[in-house]
Amino acid sequence: MSIGPLMSCSGRISRHLGRPHFPQSSWKIAHSYSSAATKDDFNFLQRSIMPTDHFQKSLPRLPVPKLEDSCRRYLKALEPVLTADDWQRTSKIVAKFQEGEGKELQKFLKAKDKKNKHTSYVTGPWFDMYLKDRQSVVLNYNPFMMFSEDPKKPYNDQLIRATNMIVSSMRMLKTLRAKILEPEIYHLFPEKSDNQRFRKFVSYLPESISWYGALLYKAFPLDMSQYGNLFNSTRIPRIGKDEIWTDSSAKHILVIRNGNYYVFDVLDRDGNVRSPVEILSCLKYIIDDKSPKSDYPIGVLTSENRDVWAKIRQTLSSSGNEQTLNLIDSATFVLSLEDVETEDPNTLSRLFLYGDPANRWFDKSFTLVMTRSGITAVNFEHSWGDGVAVLRYFNEVFKDSTEKPQVHPDTRPSGGLQPDVRKLDWSLSDEVKEAIRVADDKYKRDTSKLDINYMQYTKYGRNGVRKHKISPDAYMQLGFQMAFFKQYGKTVPTYESCSTAAYKHGRTETIRSATTATKKSCELFASSKSSVAEMRKSLEECSTVHSQLVKEAAMGQGFDRHLFALRQIASEQGQLPELYTDPAYSFINHNILSTSTLVSPSVRFGGFAPVVPDGYGIGYAAQDSFLGCNVTCYPPSRNIPEFLDCVRQSFDEMFEVLEGRSPRK
Repeated sequence: MSIGPLMSCSGRISRHLGRPHFPQSSWKIAHSYSSAATKDDFNFLQRSIMPTDHFQKSLPRLPVPKLEDSCRRYLKALEPVLTADDWQRTSKIVAKFQEGEGKELQKFLKAKDKKNKHTSYVTGPWFDMYLKDRQSVVLNYNPFMMFSEDPKKPYNDQLIRATNMIVSSMRMLKTLRAKILEPEIYHLFPEKSDNQRFRKFVSYLPESISWYGALLYKAFPLDMSQYGNLFNSTRIPRIGKDEIWTDSSAKHILVIRNGNYYVFDVLDRDGNVRSPVEILSCLKYIIDDKSPKSDYPIGVLTSENRDVWAKIRQTLSSSGNEQTLNLIDSATFVLSLEDVETEDPNTLSRLFLYGDPANRWFDKSFTLVMTRSGITAVNFEHSWGDGVAVLRYFNEVFKDSTEKPQVHPDTRPSGGLQPDVRKLDWSLSDEVKEAIRVADDKYKRDTSKLDINYMQYTKYGRNGVRKHKISPDAYMQLGFQMAFFKQYGKTVPTYESCSTAAYKHGRTETIRSATTATKKSCELFASSKSSVAEMRKSLEECSTVHSQLVKEAAMGQGFDRHLFALRQIASEQGQLPELYTDPAYSFINHNILSTSTLVSPSVRFGGFAPVVPDGYGIGYAAQDSFLGCNVTCYPPSRNIPEFLDCVRQSFDEMFEVLEGRSPRK
């Protein structure tokens, strides 16, 4: 059955947020739930009458696109970034591929997909893409997302907020494990389906047909397979290919402060969430600990080349540190308590994107990083999941910790009880100490090359764009295209990530947001001869084209993942077709503009590094009253201040045209 109605409203290969990309005006995730007045309610965020995995068995499978469609879309995406001669040459190569080797590869792919109905055709190769890459996860993979502040100012105190966030996180863990966390659902018509009548109806249906029952209400359950790796999970370095490892039996958290590592239980021996006052007491003990910072920041090893780190880890494990490593790997998550106190968004971005390696363990599924004033972000390892699962964690923990705080500014530590905190010790050989020194030097050198700059454009926001019936996402994407065109006079390969969570084991697909329409619009705005009417028409065309690309990507009908999967099969067979050796294929995957967005009241902003040395990494969001973007690059190849000046000019000019005025003063 088609899921077409889902979207009808409206570098290297991706390694950033992978956010849900649905029209914001027409959807609402179901998060209301029934409650039971029992003393056990403290352990749970909610008690959904629909089991968490109720729809997993009946979720539709990610479709394998038709070969001719992917070839057509590939050529369409190349048209604005290649010369006419190069495009004609590549067109012949694509035609040859479509009628020859591509057909055979497509047969293999479809046969393989048919044999693996429990998953999607791209899942295995996609995990391999992450886990086989030997580059450092720092800057290359791990992004960050920053929480909004607690609206009650006194609750932003580091000790208070950390305690409340730990309690809320454990309540989510317990709710998820008990399968009473509400399934993630896209409601096309919330007024009809986001209610108890709908929930009761679908909860009575067998899991094998539950998705079809939701479809009757135009409600679309999303894949939740990634949630199993949210807690107690880590990426363990192995030679050649890493491993995602989870131990759901562990009850402790890892806290890192001033380069020292501590663990304490956040669940009691019966598996219940510990008393908030006891958790606060343990954190207070850690914050008050005067242990000096280690001369050997061992966490920096997790930033190393993966094969290098795998070998060092083996040495660490065999020299008396196996239990310590196991305690880190199995921890529910990591909390990094920083002594930094700043409001500057650029300083915060650096802290949250990489920060002091002595206070990090980048392999963990996620780390809560918190400043002295309670400003908090998540830095997460990307191989296990995408923005959908992390955003759900964000929303649940923010809502619960701010609306139902368990400790307060006047809460005091439990008296008379010695906090059961264990400080982890390391046995470091001279070989490991030297490896730490080398890794630390490399880390400082690599991170010092990165430039970061956050911009908030406040003249108007999402609402100001929507009143002109223009897609806010299309509008911001055009602004980035126009800014780069102003700065360099050309259109370049652009990556925008889109979730395919509407399908079983869906990950992401690429929206190729540099189009012939955006290129034409850039040229019109640059010309002194263009009329306001012409420019206005071009904005509308860009919005229409972009919205169609978003719809196709969300429905698994982009070309990037399909060609990627075909390439994997060709590699396994030992011979790559000319399509993959053609410079055009490398060129379009050298994404100069790599972009991603997550919009939620719980998210302040996020960021990630560029995917190529000469690119920009752009985390952005269209909020109701402003447009924000956090841009990274590696100077001198690119210049962020100049680029952001061009972004502001582009937003100014575009809005003048929407208001019926000439952008030229």
